[in-house]
Amino acid sequence: MNPMKLAILGASGSIGRQTLSVAEAHPDRFSVCAVSVGRNEEALAAIAARHKPAYAGISEANAKPALPAGTTLLAGSDANAALAALDEVDAVVIAIPGMEAIHALLAAARAKKRIAIANKECLVCGGDFVRREMARFGAKLYPIDSEQSAIFQCLQGIADPEEVSRLILTASGGPFRTWPKDAIADAKPEQALAHPSWRMGKKITVDSASLVNKGLEVIEAHFLFGVPAERIAVAIHPQSIVHSMVETVDGATLAQLGTPDMRLAIQYALTCPQRIESPAAPLDWGKLAQLTFEMPDGDRFPGLPLAYEALRMGGTAPVVYNAADEVAVAAFLDGAIRFGEIAAWIASALEHTPVTPLDGLEAILETDRVVRRFVSERIARASRA
Repeated sequence: MNPMKLAILGASGSIGRQTLSVAEAHPDRFSVCAVSVGRNEEALAAIAARHKPAYAGISEANAKPALPAGTTLLAGSDANAALAALDEVDAVVIAIPGMEAIHALLAAARAKKRIAIANKECLVCGGDFVRREMARFGAKLYPIDSEQSAIFQCLQGIADPEEVSRLILTASGGPFRTWPKDAIADAKPEQALAHPSWRMGKKITVDSASLVNKGLEVIEAHFLFGVPAERIAVAIHPQSIVHSMVETVDGATLAQLGTPDMRLAIQYALTCPQRIESPAAPLDWGKLAQLTFEMPDGDRFPGLPLAYEALRMGGTAPVVYNAADEVAVAAFLDGAIRFGEIAAWIASALEHTPVTPLDGLEAILETDRVVRRFVSERIARASRA
């Protein structure tokens, strides 16, 4: 059997690096054919030197990274989409943050690649448009996020979608799980970045602390699995061992458990329905003292109920939710706003920016531009006041 040739988009990030780890653990199964980064030439050069891909991509058009002989460079804003559509590539791992990933996703779908996706924005913002495009080209998404992967794995054992009663996404609760509301509102960036279970990028770590990340996952699960919002629940699970659950109509609950290691989900997205030995350690049942669950507090973490509101509003409202959060999180990390204001800016954007039908890519991109401008200008104005 020939190794599966991978295009790893966003290879220098957390998911990208762990995907490279999975590939290294199984050289007979996976071959790194193409890699990309954002603007870090040194990171791209180091990855290319180690893995010797046939292609390397970078978003900076004028970049000239030092690449090994035999590696072709693709540079510019369309590099990721070009890599995703390469004839030589069998599977595309989309680990690029932000809305720019949607172009690579659509390119991979049109080229009928196996698509392993860690990017939330494509489904949160793309919604039914992305689902229609996947169906049109016969493409299938394999989720990498631990929670969506858990749901996906549980659903493999259910023959009829009508047998599903609820999806239950678990959340660690983040660093502020037990904090009072006033203290959460004044939390500092270094406190928000101290996640108790996972090591991730700054933006997703802040989102986990505010539970906005869980809100994004609720929206993502709705579009990924076709389950209405009222049948998607969230449970706080501080141990991060139960990654998510599926409740069936007969009252049974299927759960996927594992160590907090993203390589489990990455590998399954590439090998499904087959399972192979993983570089991640299995659970040590003798050391698991307890598994606890509690319901999220929407008053202390208002970003989560706002996600359900965005789904209720429909159209481009999830785009508004995502774009407002991205701008607000960046402002928080820059010290321009308080932690407690992140959800407030999301609410303001949902109230004051237009929500239109989600009838194509341009509607998504235009809404994204409008919301970013609205929130950025309002934050700047408030800072000057």
